[in-house]
Amino acid sequence: MQVSTHRLLQNTANTKVTQYDMLTSPITTPFFHQRVLELVTYSLYNNADPDSELQSPTISPLCLADTPLSPGDITPQLLAFVSPWIDLCSPDPLIASVSRQVLYLEIAYAAFCGIEYIFIPGPRLYHDDAVTYGTSQYARAVQEALSIGSHLSIYIMLPMVDNPVDDPAVELVSLASHARRKYLDDILEYRPHKPDMFGTWDAWNVIRTALGKVDLSMSRYFPSFSPWLTLSLPKQLPPLSVQSRWYSEPIRLISLTSDTFDKNPRDCPVLSRPLRSFISRLMRIKTPPWILLCNVGPIPGFDSQEELYSAADGLLSSDATIEAPTPAEAASQPRSNNRKSQDPTPHLNYIRYLQRNQPPRTVVERYGSGYQDYLQVPLQPLTDNLESMTYEVFEKDPVKYDLYEEALRRALRDWKDQKKVTSHPEGKVVVAVAGAGRGPLVTRALRASRAEKVEIDMWAVEKNPNAYVLLQRHNVEDWEHRVTIVQSDMRSWKGPSRIYSANDQEYLSAVPTDHPSTATAMPGSTVIYGTIDILVSELLGSFADNELSPECLDGILHLLNPTHGISIPRSYTAFLTPIAAPKLHADISSRTAWDATAPDTPAVVWLHAIDYLSTAPKPADTATGEAANGKGKGKVPNPPSQTTPGSTHPTPSPLSPTPAPSPLILPAWSFHHGPQPSQASLPTSNTHNSRHCRLTFRTRNRGVCHGLGGYFEAVLYPGVDLSTNPDTMEQKSEGMISWFPIFFPLKIPLYIPDSSLIMVHMWRQTDGRKVWYEWMVEVYGYTSLRGSGTAAEMGRLVRLGGGEVGSSKAGGCLM
Repeated sequence: MQVSTHRLLQNTANTKVTQYDMLTSPITTPFFHQRVLELVTYSLYNNADPDSELQSPTISPLCLADTPLSPGDITPQLLAFVSPWIDLCSPDPLIASVSRQVLYLEIAYAAFCGIEYIFIPGPRLYHDDAVTYGTSQYARAVQEALSIGSHLSIYIMLPMVDNPVDDPAVELVSLASHARRKYLDDILEYRPHKPDMFGTWDAWNVIRTALGKVDLSMSRYFPSFSPWLTLSLPKQLPPLSVQSRWYSEPIRLISLTSDTFDKNPRDCPVLSRPLRSFISRLMRIKTPPWILLCNVGPIPGFDSQEELYSAADGLLSSDATIEAPTPAEAASQPRSNNRKSQDPTPHLNYIRYLQRNQPPRTVVERYGSGYQDYLQVPLQPLTDNLESMTYEVFEKDPVKYDLYEEALRRALRDWKDQKKVTSHPEGKVVVAVAGAGRGPLVTRALRASRAEKVEIDMWAVEKNPNAYVLLQRHNVEDWEHRVTIVQSDMRSWKGPSRIYSANDQEYLSAVPTDHPSTATAMPGSTVIYGTIDILVSELLGSFADNELSPECLDGILHLLNPTHGISIPRSYTAFLTPIAAPKLHADISSRTAWDATAPDTPAVVWLHAIDYLSTAPKPADTATGEAANGKGKGKVPNPPSQTTPGSTHPTPSPLSPTPAPSPLILPAWSFHHGPQPSQASLPTSNTHNSRHCRLTFRTRNRGVCHGLGGYFEAVLYPGVDLSTNPDTMEQKSEGMISWFPIFFPLKIPLYIPDSSLIMVHMWRQTDGRKVWYEWMVEVYGYTSLRGSGTAAEMGRLVRLGGGEVGSSKAGGCLM
């Protein structure tokens, strides 16, 4: 984590001396500011004809008095700030032109000095009481600035919430104050000074969209081709819905001012609990943002060499605590006058302390370290023989195998208690693991047998010839020859086979393969194929059926005991939800330079920096969806009542933050497995495994849909479930790490207005040779947002937009 401080350069002190990782500096001086203001004032107030169109004045190149910067050893450690008094969004063409000239002059000079990081003030969204619509104008200026230096990284500075009262430019002599009234009167909308919770995010989205034509393939090599985001954190955080939206964005730097900090009873700077929680969450991102401290006091070794101290190491003084005071404590706490002499950098020390004392990571976070938002192509287990390393990754999940063992124990216990007839001639329960891999489920089945004191006849079926060798070794060294191992595709296996002696009228032994030579070598013997009592498999993928579990089990379920046969898992259901994932979209877009199928390829990914577009704050306020036996329709919910976006979310208390609303994740379709008719009566095609669903999601706040997040839930045995669904994972299989979610990308992101509906269509298709998915997303809104919320008052539901149909047919899973 890099920590910087915002400071006007007076000398060329090294950052190591100042204890900070980076320092900041404005590119130009107040002298340049004054020179530009005088030029603008002269052009505006010395015009003979006030109604005529003025030619924009030309700003002369920078001179020595205009800038404190020069090339040197310190420049790589500097963050350069463009003048905050410009107004690139101004409706007055003269002010906008002068602002662009200042921007280009400053960036060109910073690039000449060798500075790599340039910070541009965000768009000004208000002029007096008027809401301006100059963000596109701002984006065009930034796009021009991106071409000035190929080695530059451009950062856009934005507040977390659009609050015109907190606009820092109001405190400066800004060019915005010189905008002519006749241009302000042309603005379409006037509104009172009221914060718009998603206003600055909306502006950022416009900038990102406007710059979307930039060559994304070049951005992998030249950082200037993609602007980054800098977020200023307020003292009191906005609702969690706003926090979650910003968390999904590519934040590269967060800024904290001295006003953001509270004071504890000993006068030490501390952050409130919600702020600490939000920063800790950001610190867990794969590339955590830098932290910029603004106006936090003098810098030792920078303002005065007499103030040199040992480097801040995150060890707090005895007076410091991390907790913010309560209001009563804040009102009564004493103020110390000698605090600065005791600790010259209390804010920096506090941040270093938070850096070193992050909350412990969960099991899933430790396991997934490095895989956050990392796109992976799903496995093709039927066509590829997996390597031992791949099996080993799956076997690191004790939760999954504990659940499988519990399911086996319950199944064996019920079999014994209910006195079911087995398929074995000696009364043993026949258990087969289909797709045994390296044998973890076999081990758990044997353990369940011992625990329940139920004797089993254990079979392991595996098509991978390399894994077959390892299974044989396990059978010798670990399983005491209790397992019959078969190398075969489960779909072509004929079932548990035994040698039957016609002379002795008894079964002699099990046959480990489907080759009858063993039986024919014995006179009067033949091979008899039996059925399976309990069939165990772990064929599930990130979307339940995406690794062809239904197709694989179709070829073996006819071997189940027709009366009492049990399949583990018993059933599984796929789930979907629309998400905002700008980082994933940028990654996929960059891949299209060498992989044209990237936007049509579902990817397995640990969804980390995302935002759920549809949430359910309470059960009565949720959308609904249905999926029945292959076809489903989402029920369109009652239209939402008109509310100010974000106004229904209470501001979280520093001591008791409001719990985040749960994402709305709806079932798409299900598969159920149990005893089936004979193989001869099975369908000749795979069309019975096709599926379609239509799901409808209500959204409260505006956003952008970049794709669909896919999850699943599975019933291993009644009472034993596993889940990757965020809504139910903690209750059903907390800490399970075997599966990451799946992401279905949209080729072109869809903008979602406030109080709208997202309709998702998903198909599971097959042609008998492979299986693939097709998906489409549409956005609907109401013709009116007035009234109490009934359909009659809300008006007609109209289609606002929709994306192309995505199809993974080119890379479908081969059968």
